[in-house]
Amino acid sequence: MTQTVRITRIEGFAFRSPLAKPVMTSFGVMRDRPAAFLRIEDEDGAFGWGEIFANWPAAAAEHRINLLAQDIGPLVFDHPVSQPGALFERLTRQTRIVALQSGEWGPFRQVIAGLDIALWDLFSRKSGQTLRHFMNKTAADHVPAYASGIHIKDAESMIGEARLIGFTDFKVKVGFDMDDDLTRLFQIFERKLAAETIAADANQAWDPETARSFLAQTAQVPLTWLEEPICADASAADWAALHDASPYPLAGGENLVGYDQFDAAITAAHLGVFQPDIIKWGGLTGCLTVGRNVLAAGLRYCPHFLGGGVGLQASANLLAAVGGDGLLEVDVNPNPLRDVFGPVASRISERGWGCNDEPGLGIDMLPDELAPFQTHKAEIFSQAHR
Repeated sequence: MTQTVRITRIEGFAFRSPLAKPVMTSFGVMRDRPAAFLRIEDEDGAFGWGEIFANWPAAAAEHRINLLAQDIGPLVFDHPVSQPGALFERLTRQTRIVALQSGEWGPFRQVIAGLDIALWDLFSRKSGQTLRHFMNKTAADHVPAYASGIHIKDAESMIGEARLIGFTDFKVKVGFDMDDDLTRLFQIFERKLAAETIAADANQAWDPETARSFLAQTAQVPLTWLEEPICADASAADWAALHDASPYPLAGGENLVGYDQFDAAITAAHLGVFQPDIIKWGGLTGCLTVGRNVLAAGLRYCPHFLGGGVGLQASANLLAAVGGDGLLEVDVNPNPLRDVFGPVASRISERGWGCNDEPGLGIDMLPDELAPFQTHKAEIFSQAHR
């Protein structure tokens, strides 16, 4: 039976957690851990939680909550919805001109993605099912996972700590100093256990020539994949040349947006591993379609994620619903905005992540422990419920 939902209330919350040690990437430094969470509620009191991408730029979390409250959120009240994906498509159309006018394509897409996640959570809650089983009745309860966010210089200690938690698959960040990266990468492979796998992420650090040099010098190293060796928007010819030269799969997708870009990338098959990020573009609606298309093409779907506890739980549920042999990305750097929803160690067993048993995402309210980190809150209501 089709159920119509009318959203009457939206809340947005920005948080920042200080870091004792900054998180380093090839393109920048994260000096605190931000998060932007949102809650929607319908006229029956049913609710859903979502998360908005807020890692970059530094002021993103508070900006996204203001964008939600002042520009995008009010549009949600205009029309009832009978299926969760309808909101994503409508808001994308409605905000196209203002996103173009302001040049803020990314922030608009990210807020819409967060709203989409929250609506899926609301619908699945109302059905009494977990999010993954609302999407796919046969979805697994446990998904393979890998430890991510590991700087190449900290790899020895961080891999050791992640190993103790139960991880056997790891991804290290490269793209800093080529000679040092290579030396440390070879050392990692010398010390890894037989059942373990290692992937590398360059975070778009290199030009095509430098990327080809890395490929040539690591030809005998069995990397699970090399992620974003060049810019995501590099030419198809550059990606094709790297694919042809690579001894292992190339990965990417966190910086692709829209069905057209993903369809083109899937057809080209320069990437062996696709990594759309549910809080950057598409939410669950877009990334569910992309994930299924990736599997249908015989490629691998491993969702990208680097954020708080709401989005990570949603990403795990989506991977479970899509299926395949993909791995869930779990950042193992300290992050209270993730861990207050349940420490990583409590979720990891049998080389994977245990999904929630409760309806929706299994999150009823934000943990009280988040309160010291809150920097901004916004709340809006429909005209009929002011």
